[in-house]
Amino acid sequence: SRRLVLQLPKLKRSVLSFIPILSWLPRYSVRQDALGDLISGISVGVMHLPMGLAYALLASVPPVFGLYTSFYPVLMYCIFGTSRHISIGTFAVTSIMIGTTTERLAPNSNFMTLNGTNGTHVLDVVARDAIRVQIAASTTFLSGIFLFLLGMIRFGFVVTFLSDPLVRGYMTGAGIQVVLSQFPSLFGISVGRFSGPLSQVYLLIDICRHLPETNIAAVVVTLVALAVLIVVKELNIYYEKKMPVPVPIELITVMSLNHIILLYPFLPLSTLISPSLPILSSPHLPFLFILRLKPPRSPDVSLWGSIVGDAFAVGIVGYAVNISLGKIFGQKHGYNVDSNQEMVAVGLCNIVGGFFQCHVVAASPPRTLLQDSTGGKTQVVGMISSVLVLIFILQLGSLFEELPKAVLACIVLVNLRGLFMQFKDIPELWKSNKFDLLVWLVTLVCTILLNLDIGLGASIGFSMLTVIFRTQLPRYSILGHVPGTELYLDTDTYEEAKEIPGITIFRSSTTMYYTNAQLYLDALQEKSGIDIGMLLMKKKKRDTEEKRKDKKEKNKAKKEAKKVNWAFEQQGTGFDRGPETGIHGDDHMTQMSSTGREGEVGRSSFNDTHTIILDLSTTNFADTATVKTLKNIFLNYRKIDIDIYLTGCQGEYVSQLSSADFFSESIPKSCLFSTIHDAVLHSLRLHGASDVPIIYEYMNALTVSCSV
Repeated sequence: SRRLVLQLPKLKRSVLSFIPILSWLPRYSVRQDALGDLISGISVGVMHLPMGLAYALLASVPPVFGLYTSFYPVLMYCIFGTSRHISIGTFAVTSIMIGTTTERLAPNSNFMTLNGTNGTHVLDVVARDAIRVQIAASTTFLSGIFLFLLGMIRFGFVVTFLSDPLVRGYMTGAGIQVVLSQFPSLFGISVGRFSGPLSQVYLLIDICRHLPETNIAAVVVTLVALAVLIVVKELNIYYEKKMPVPVPIELITVMSLNHIILLYPFLPLSTLISPSLPILSSPHLPFLFILRLKPPRSPDVSLWGSIVGDAFAVGIVGYAVNISLGKIFGQKHGYNVDSNQEMVAVGLCNIVGGFFQCHVVAASPPRTLLQDSTGGKTQVVGMISSVLVLIFILQLGSLFEELPKAVLACIVLVNLRGLFMQFKDIPELWKSNKFDLLVWLVTLVCTILLNLDIGLGASIGFSMLTVIFRTQLPRYSILGHVPGTELYLDTDTYEEAKEIPGITIFRSSTTMYYTNAQLYLDALQEKSGIDIGMLLMKKKKRDTEEKRKDKKEKNKAKKEAKKVNWAFEQQGTGFDRGPETGIHGDDHMTQMSSTGREGEVGRSSFNDTHTIILDLSTTNFADTATVKTLKNIFLNYRKIDIDIYLTGCQGEYVSQLSSADFFSESIPKSCLFSTIHDAVLHSLRLHGASDVPIIYEYMNALTVSCSV
């Protein structure tokens, strides 16, 4: 029982972290937050309605299912989400990704039936939409399972592989696909459906081929709707601080043009009306039959084999948008957003949504900005907007018996303004980072040409290649000492930094590992001016020559000794007859010693460097290639009497070197120094360079600090 009592706080923390609403709702301040949340909830709810209807068309499902997507997942996020300001629901990019999947697996050609009366082929819209709803729901459910499981195993960091330029380029490319998909509705024409790589090129060609069939009424409605939407939205932005809530122009536009269509049925607007719900064959979208919510339905598991890749891709993209917006507004308002719990929350939103025929959800930038600007402070905003959507579904459907597709397409285009503003990234990235600009542009092109699923994979692969490529082109530099400080800076960049005589300090801008280890070694030789291969070859040749000379001298000495012995035997004299024989033992030894010293001098005459310091402060791991390269550096440079020191190594890095048996009698741990300055002082003391100015500077600074 005592153990259970000790575990209760931990259990409580786990429950509160898994269900965040239990943490913030009991502390909810009605006085401070209620009014702002109410106004924001109504504003966001009103915006949910036209967006849900319009984005359902992007997902190639009947518009009513967009409203379901704006209801069930929003409630789930209120319970499990950690961001207080993002507005989850339908989103253009995830909707078009779902639409790509539904149209690929359920194309119109699969539902053409022969009309027995006139012998023509007729599209069975009811059957097609029913299958597409199943595909969208199954994809959403499987996507939710992926995200939920990844979140439970704390895999939220996976989104870090989607860099900001990649995400922004991908969303811009998806926005262009959304625009192309809406052209038929804007011009009132019918075009074919395309999927796979280059599908957008084929779609654009088909749109141009059908332009002569443009419906003039559709163009008029499009121009009027665009003019009204753009003008009012710009006024909303301009008077943002003066108006408590923005004008819900999308909803007003839909209602107004809907009533115009009802009042003037003789107008040629048949191509403007959105497709029917599955239970009716009328070319209108009736909501009158929706007297209650649809019951949950189990997703079709048999489809999973065909949609597994699409489900994972759309889930990751939706989560990436969520966590990006969540962290932006979390930093703005001073709270943390848990990336793992966000993955769990979005996963549960999609799992529950899959049972209620929803499609994949994500945070919408326009709705999130509206929620923040109208004073929303908690996810109570989501609850209020959900209630508003529910009332609309159950009671106000009669106002939208017929929905003009051209108006819905205009709503989609106008709300893509934020995505197209991302084209401003191009000049900014050109100035700041050309590698990121390349990732942005390649992602944009891949997304448009290869479609959303293959384009995402190709973009991630290219982004990874740029990282690998950048590690192959690091900046190698020689560091010099800044007088009067303990700083060591790049001598090519800073004129104040001066090299220390006899000491070479080498640094790489990135981690050394198996792909760039040889580059590191080559750069060290080039920057230090010490060609280790040539010096070792010369040393080997010199040693061979010295051995040959020593052998020759020994042979000569033996011959001379024999002559001395013969003269001694003949004349009975010793070494005191040296002047006659020309042999002097002491002089001969002196000569040999002199020869040996000449060899020693020769060994140090190749280069003035006596110490090389490797600054490893930029490294964070050591693989087998790194250990092998460092060992070779130590052993080879020691052969030419150059000391090697390592500085700036992190504790984990030293542990990895120890585990790899890097340290030994020939490479002791005493070669490690915490700073470059420590290694420099040690080298100068060791080589007796007490007259070097840096020693005086250091001692003077030490004296001043002690006196103080």
